[in-house]
Amino acid sequence: MAPRHHISRAAAALAFLQLACAQQPGTSTPEVHPQLQTSKCTKAGGCVQQQTSVVLDWAYRWIHTADYTSCTTSSGAINSTLCPDEATCAKNCFIEGANYTAMGVTTSGDTLTMSQFVQNDGTTTSSSPRIYLLDSDGDYASLNLLGQELRFDVDLSTLPCGENGALYLSEMDHTGGRNQYNTGAANYGAGYCDAQCPVETFKNGTLNTNGAAYCCNEMDVLESNSVASAFTPHPCAADSSNCDKGGCGFNAYGLGYKNYWAQGGTLDTSKPFTIITQFITNDGTTTGTLTEIKRIYQQNGKTVPSAISGPSGDTINSTWCAEVDSSANQFGSLTTMGEALGRGMVLVFSIWNDNSQFMNWLDSGSAGPCSSTAGNPATIQAQDPTTHVVFSNIRWGDIGTTFTS
Repeated sequence: MAPRHHISRAAAALAFLQLACAQQPGTSTPEVHPQLQTSKCTKAGGCVQQQTSVVLDWAYRWIHTADYTSCTTSSGAINSTLCPDEATCAKNCFIEGANYTAMGVTTSGDTLTMSQFVQNDGTTTSSSPRIYLLDSDGDYASLNLLGQELRFDVDLSTLPCGENGALYLSEMDHTGGRNQYNTGAANYGAGYCDAQCPVETFKNGTLNTNGAAYCCNEMDVLESNSVASAFTPHPCAADSSNCDKGGCGFNAYGLGYKNYWAQGGTLDTSKPFTIITQFITNDGTTTGTLTEIKRIYQQNGKTVPSAISGPSGDTINSTWCAEVDSSANQFGSLTTMGEALGRGMVLVFSIWNDNSQFMNWLDSGSAGPCSSTAGNPATIQAQDPTTHVVFSNIRWGDIGTTFTS
């Protein structure tokens, strides 16, 4: 389940040249994407570094007129006078670049750090950044993972109950919905969608005047904190009218392995570790039918035993989905998910907490050891103000090429 905590504050789409002309020295923020080294791996050529960076979601930016009047209301809604339609909105309003450090996002080489809380002028605020992997051409990087694998290192040792450090895939438009009124598009983090069908001010780069939802296929590779985790496919209907919102997720704690994902557990979450996710097809090719999503963990240079013993290990297949998710077949289950992986999906990173449900679906009750109130964001801020997640060494490519078994 991708984060639902962001209410879009986006109020305009405008051409880059318009934005540049509107900027005044000392009053505007240029958009400078933090570089993040990633690698694409093949059996023939090994791992090759990609020229990638990260871009903050559109909804986190200041949108204003030429005289710096906000184009959004105090509640974050669009100013209907300035933006009665897309063309007028693009003429009236400008979007600023982002201050990534102030939003809790820093990179160094192949390492990305995302903080839940940041301090600005001595005041601690919740940032909950959501960012996307951007290619060197100004579009989102397209990860075609059918019959492939994705590997990364993660340190989530400071994430307590109620926090969610997430890495997932969304079948967003790779251009961010670029059009004549939204030429910045992916360069400014536009076009977000997921399987929870969010209603955004802009729907794929177009002013969403009728409040339509924006559904798309989503693969949650990791939703986690230091005490609980899940990985879950969320396929959608062919017409994108609805999606499998619950999904057929895998949660070791929920299966009874209560000391598997834990600080000091079989997979010791007090220390960094490696996650490999393999998207296996029926014929072993990158054009076949997705039949299995397999998870492998490594820590301290060794492969960690799966929570479920046996040759299958920690895996999601069609049988599993049919057993745990009554909606799976309605949306095509793994077949639909595999088709989306084959077309290419956008890599999304986020850290967030949940004011409404306290993240109980992830780490409380049958899902994890946390109490029903431990995830209250106010409690987290008071007790764990430095909570953050670190992703690093991100690689994708042919199965067996991104890690040493």
